[in-house]
Amino acid sequence: MELLICALAALAAGVGTGLAGLSAATVMVPVMIVLCPSFAGETGAYHATAIALASDILGSAFTSAIYIKHKNIDLKRGGIMLACIISMCVAGSIAAWHAGNVVLGTFSLFLCVGIGIRFLLKPDTQKEKPVKKGAKLDWKGIAISLFFGLTIGFGTGFVGTGGGMMMLVVFTAFLGMERKSAVGTSTLIMTFTALIAFVSHALVDPTLVLEKWQILILCIVVESLASIVSAQFANKVNNRVVGLVTGAVLTVLGVIMLGIHYREALAGFTLLWKVLECFEWYLVYLAGWLTVLLLARHFFSIPKELWRKLLHLVAYTSSLFMMFESRDWLTATVCCLVFAAVVYPVLHYSERWKGYNDLFNQRYPGEVKTSLLLLFCTHAVLIAVCWGWLGKAYIAVTAILMWGVGDTAAALIGKQFGRHHVHLPLADSRKTWEGSAAMMVTAFVAGFVSMLVTSPLEWYICLALAAVAAPVAAYVELISQGGNDTVTVPVATAFVLFVVSIL
Repeated sequence: MELLICALAALAAGVGTGLAGLSAATVMVPVMIVLCPSFAGETGAYHATAIALASDILGSAFTSAIYIKHKNIDLKRGGIMLACIISMCVAGSIAAWHAGNVVLGTFSLFLCVGIGIRFLLKPDTQKEKPVKKGAKLDWKGIAISLFFGLTIGFGTGFVGTGGGMMMLVVFTAFLGMERKSAVGTSTLIMTFTALIAFVSHALVDPTLVLEKWQILILCIVVESLASIVSAQFANKVNNRVVGLVTGAVLTVLGVIMLGIHYREALAGFTLLWKVLECFEWYLVYLAGWLTVLLLARHFFSIPKELWRKLLHLVAYTSSLFMMFESRDWLTATVCCLVFAAVVYPVLHYSERWKGYNDLFNQRYPGEVKTSLLLLFCTHAVLIAVCWGWLGKAYIAVTAILMWGVGDTAAALIGKQFGRHHVHLPLADSRKTWEGSAAMMVTAFVAGFVSMLVTSPLEWYICLALAAVAAPVAAYVELISQGGNDTVTVPVATAFVLFVVSIL
């Protein structure tokens, strides 16, 4: 089993090396020390680092050969960095032996996550106008090369990781090199640094070669082959794509490894595990819905407004699914708030994609991310108040359903059959009596059925509550403008249901 885990780690490391010039240890060390028992001892992290360095030798050599073939090497601007880094590798390797397994292993785990997040936030550090290949360094470039070369060299020898990423940042952001040339130059430097650092590690502790020679050979072969394939890919695609892929893989891998590594410490956080379990099932639920909808859109011609409301259906039933899956109000509330915090920046970043507006059919820029933020925050408040404070979970469920189902009917019926516009004080003049009637009827049915199923009330009380709340929901939707009905309708409905239920 350990051989398989190490092989997979080496495979991922080779992809990282070929794509972005990352050190193999960025991936291999966290995986080995967390998932492989033989690397959990006192010298486990040191041995894992040494094996990663050995894998880097051929992997970086093959990768740099491909970049040389595509004329993406610039040693005139990277020569000083090469000399400094090589000179400091041995010092870092000796320091790593004295640092111990805990310091070394923990540092590697957090560094993996940090590098991944860095690539996600800034996938491409290349300047708009990179300097020409072979251009000489000025005094400022020499000073930068000396400073970063010495520090990166020590860090490479110490943890065996981070060097490739740091060199990439220095070459592109500080020395103005084109990204592919920066990756090629950094992998060429890594060939020599990995060789020197591995030899230093092996001399300090020769047992790693004698005891783990099978893993050593396996990782070298797998990492080398993977780096060749990924380097060919990296030389043919957009820099931004390479950065985003690298960042996503490292971030997810690092977070998973941290979770496994600290699982005992996290075991006491019951709420955390409940939230994670809820999210696990929610992602399955979300993926299932989206798969069905995208397939339906691919094979059938779905009108734009109907498509919007189908997405609307997925959104408002999400919080209901969280309530059902979590089985306690605090977990459901936290899930809604966390999802709101995560989905907003994701959608904000995704708006740059050309197909974004076509997928979501936005009426104005930023509509989807703002609506989802309001929706999940509102539902979190409803769950906390109705379920957590009042002990009446059915009020939150009913209020959400009456708004969601009623709003969908109002939009579809109003746009298709609406002929008579409403001219009441505060009402939105674009809305019609037909749409409002559809809202009231469907909200009544949804409310009655919901309370009948989820509440302990008698059927006639459910009927009365729905009959009172439905007209209120329809009127509030009528006077809500600018998408505010996401907040106003469910809150007003919940308030009415609570007051009438007391009476």
